[in-house]
Amino acid sequence: MTTLVVSRVSPNRVGAVVNRNVGALRSGPAYWIVLASGFFEPLLYLLSIGVGVGALVGNLTVGGRTMEYASFVAPAMLAVSAMSGALSETTFNFFFKLKYMKTFEAVLATPVRPIEIAAGELIWAIVRGSVYTAIFLVVMVALGLTSPGWALAAFPATVLVGLGFGGVGMAISTLMRGWQDFDLLSTGQFALFLFSGTFSPVQNYPAGLEILIQVTPLYHAVELVRGLCIGVVEPSMLVHVAYLAAMAVGGLWFAARRLQKTLCE
Repeated sequence: MTTLVVSRVSPNRVGAVVNRNVGALRSGPAYWIVLASGFFEPLLYLLSIGVGVGALVGNLTVGGRTMEYASFVAPAMLAVSAMSGALSETTFNFFFKLKYMKTFEAVLATPVRPIEIAAGELIWAIVRGSVYTAIFLVVMVALGLTSPGWALAAFPATVLVGLGFGGVGMAISTLMRGWQDFDLLSTGQFALFLFSGTFSPVQNYPAGLEILIQVTPLYHAVELVRGLCIGVVEPSMLVHVAYLAAMAVGGLWFAARRLQKTLCE
């Protein structure tokens, strides 16, 4: 069954789903306000905590390297920006289109299949998240928090972060019963934001909590992006890449199967 569903994927039909979202983006200013808010939140955290508090904290020593606190926090905020952009599109917006606008039911009246809807929505989420991260990287370079070369190296990593969280976001959205369930999602997202090595090295936490943090998705995103931004490339990064890739593939597959069951059976 899975092979049959995947074999039907058409790039043209996936592109049609993406184009539909582009059309919705042009329909009014409200969507642009949402887009802007997703970028400015991590930027304000960077300026207030990374730069402001960083002046009080001073330098950090991480993995034998000494760096400014802002240089430590900035890559984490970059990863958070990629996560937030992907999750905003694949949770709230995806759920609204699925449950209330009945957008996907209308789309299925065309030759588009559920797997193509899921793929198109995920690609659109990556486009949105990539806008955030590209601008954020420009800000980091302007502030001297990374070099242009390492910024270019970090950008594909942020795309992978968006793919991972976007896939999982869609999968979760297909299980949501109503808007009240998003309170749990927001709580989980905020917990990841605070405890994923974003503001302090995970080695500073108690051993049990450190192990727990190291199995969470944002930790892997932060470690991958931070390593590239500061120019430290290690074999352990392959673990982070594999983790995020598994999130993307697993989330996409699950979301497609749920759409198939919900809308076609």
